[in-house]
Amino acid sequence: MNFIVENWMIIAVAVASGAMLLWPLVKGATGGALSTAGAVQLINRERGVVIDVSEPEEFAAGHVGGAKSVPLGQLEQRLPEVVKNKALPVILVCASGGRAVRAEGIARKLGYEKAQAMAGGLKSWKEANLPIEKA
Repeated sequence: MNFIVENWMIIAVAVASGAMLLWPLVKGATGGALSTAGAVQLINRERGVVIDVSEPEEFAAGHVGGAKSVPLGQLEQRLPEVVKNKALPVILVCASGGRAVRAEGIARKLGYEKAQAMAGGLKSWKEANLPIEKA
């Protein structure tokens, strides 16, 4: 008990570090990531709209077929112009998935309840041998 009292700050840092390491696992477990197969189903069955939040140069180098380019920095202003029907599923994609997760939060804040980030981004789309377009 004496150790805990004398080293409470070290213990607090260790607990905080552990929580930060576990956060991505907890976030993923709550359905924050969409598989490539799930994305294809949303596109084909529910007319899902693919929004690529990569920078214009990345988008030009390769993107999901039919995707619309809306860079992450412009998402809040341009998403309502690009996807007028908020009831449609919105599939957010970037190169590896990190920006898409942030974009999902922005889209949900704007009222797009069916917005989902694709796990692994364009990289996982390519690994699944799905079609890529180049601008």
